[in-house]
This record gives sequence, structure tokens and C-alpha cells, in this order.
Amino acid sequence: MISLKRPREIELMRDAGRLVAEAHCLIRKIVEPGVTTAKIDETVECLFDKHGATPLFKGVPNPTAGKRAFPSVCCISVNEQVVHGIPGDRRLEAGDIVKVDTGCRLNGWCGDSAWTYAVGKIDPVKQRLMQVGEENLYLAIREIGRCKRWSEVAAAMEQHVKLAGFSVVEQFVGHGIGREMHEDPQVPNFVSDQLKKHDFRLEPGLVLAIEPMVNAGTKAVRVLKDHWTVETRDRKPSVHFEHTVAITDDGPLILTTRDA
Repeated sequence: MISLKRPREIELMRDAGRLVAEAHCLIRKIVEPGVTTAKIDETVECLFDKHGATPLFKGVPNPTAGKRAFPSVCCISVNEQVVHGIPGDRRLEAGDIVKVDTGCRLNGWCGDSAWTYAVGKIDPVKQRLMQVGEENLYLAIREIGRCKRWSEVAAAMEQHVKLAGFSVVEQFVGHGIGREMHEDPQVPNFVSDQLKKHDFRLEPGLVLAIEPMVNAGTKAVRVLKDHWTVETRDRKPSVHFEHTVAITDDGPLILTTRDA
């Protein structure tokens, strides 16, 4: 069941979103060749601790029965890794692209955002992929202020990616968000029979985590032996961009920016 948020609740979500945005500001400053993914995760965890916020990802149960819960505050995925990468001793290298997805609960309300960062100079394919992925996110945010139903937005997102010669990840989608990280509805970045069956109206009070994932090659992905990290089957690079966005009477409002 979709839960619409009142204006005061959206303001509280904006507080959580601003903290997540501050985390990404710190990440942007420290992403460079030689830094470990564990260091990035530690930096964000310290920020959340300082503000009394609860990380959304740490301790999330694994969907594979009997396997370990997610151990970190951030999902950090490099190059061909799409999502859910576990931070560790890996050192970033010049030419990498690194996706950092993180979120927190502050005063009972959630914020969630992911971004893709270039490590030093990257090749033209990765540059174009990052451009298209970021454009795709902002296209969606613009279109929710114009369209009546999510399926219209998803169609525009899918077309944009395909026209660029890339593919949309279909195994993972965005989601509603509020007091919990994952709420109804599911928010795909493509059109399918499932979306046609479960399409939803775009109306004030709706808060969505919109998160296009775009692959340079095939849309097919696989889960690695750690039971968390997802990579492209052809091992070509992937990007991930995400904002938490509220629909208000005045249009879309991005909650995961410092000056929303």
C-alpha cells in the first residue's frame, strides 16, 4: 500500500536527505587513487554516528537464506560491479568508476542516495556512461512533474538509455521510501508487463527513491560468491545514480541535496 507523506513529514525526510547529501560531499572529496573502499565506508559511518543517525544498509538480512547480513554502511561497487559491493581493502585506481550508495534514518525518517564517481581520468566510454546515467536520473525527476503516471516516466528513461546505445538494469529497481527504506511502490526504470499491472499515479505526498542503473553492455547481471556484490555478466562498466524525491504541490523536490 502506497503511503503519501504530509508536508511536515517531507520536511523531516529532508533533514535525513541533507545528511545523506553531506555524506556524498565527503565521499567526493576523498575519492582518489589509493583510497580503500573501507576508508570511504568508515568516513560515512563516522558522519552518521556524529549526528545520531542510523545507517539503513548495515545489518540488512541477505535475501539468500542463511547468509550473512550486509556488514557496512555503504554499498561500494567498482567498474563492472553494479550494486551491493562490500567495502574492504580494495584500493581505487586511476581510471576506475566507483558507485557509492548509502542512506540513513534520522528522527524516524529515511534518506537514500547513490552516485557514481570518476577516479582520476577515465576513458571515453565511462565518461559517456556517467553522463547518460546522471541525465537519466534528472530526466526522471523532471518528468514526474509533467506526467500523470510512473509508466510514462519509466518509458522516457528507458528510451533515453537505449538511444545512447546502453542498457537498463532490470533486476533491481527504485522504491518508495519514508519511515522505512523500502516501501511501496516499486519504481522500475523501464516498462514491463509487471509495471503495467502495478502502475501508480504521481501525486503530491508521494516520495520515491529513483535510481537508474545503466550498463555499457548487456543488461544481464550476476551475484558474486559473497552473496551480495552484483556485476555485469559481460564485465563491462555500469553506473548508478539515485536521489530521494518528493512530489509536492509545487512539483518535484529533491530531498537528498544539501540545499534541497
